Amino acid sequence: MNEPGPQPSGLFLFDKPKGITSHDAVYLLRRKLGLQRIGHTGTLDPMATGLLILLAGSATKAQEAMQGSSKVYSGIITFGAETDTWDAEGKIVSEAPIPSLDAGSVSRAVAALNGKIVQQVPPYSAVRMQGKPMYKHARRGAAMPEVRREVEVKWLSWEAAAGALRFELECSGGTYVRSLARELGLLLGSRAHLSALRRVSIGSYSVSGAVTEEALAAMTREQAVARLLPPPGGRGA
Repeated sequence: MNEPGPQPSGLFLFDKPKGITSHDAVYLLRRKLGLQRIGHTGTLDPMATGLLILLAGSATKAQEAMQGSSKVYSGIITFGAETDTWDAEGKIVSEAPIPSLDAGSVSRAVAALNGKIVQQVPPYSAVRMQGKPMYKHARRGAAMPEVRREVEVKWLSWEAAAGALRFELECSGGTYVRSLARELGLLLGSRAHLSALRRVSIGSYSVSGAVTEEALAAMTREQAVARLLPPPGGRGA
């Protein structure tokens, strides 16, 4: 690592591809900048794509303040099956007939999950329980308590077709879209899971200004440093 001397700092907007973890993304920028001190403002599951804000150098101090920013997601909810992780990467644990998904039924179900709601945190999540992430307990087959939290959700659009619902929504920090997918299935008298998810924005930052994995790999260190943005209320590189 190239640690001696003044170090770059700032926000790096990364368009995370499907299949890598948020920690993998941190490693990619760490290797490119030759900088050990890299963090992020909020995890994206491996299945998900889209905006991941990476924090370099002293900008890591902004992590806690930025984690509460509102986020916009687009995605697909698939009906007929619920998985243990509540998304497409889990094992099917329950099946039910696909609901009709008529406009009235979907609108009523969406309305029940709109505004300030209390949602269940997925057992396979990074929320800590007894000092460890919940997913580690879940993988061991431990009995999992229901952990609930208040969040705020605003459904921006939705369209039902072929047993699935395409949507876009805005939500407060800490919201699990996987949980919304599961709840929507139950409200419609069926089962459901999240089959696709893309984070479109975090606060005022949009994925349209983010760097893809391929583009980051092709950059020089200097080009990557030039993409760093100053953190809110602070100074960057």
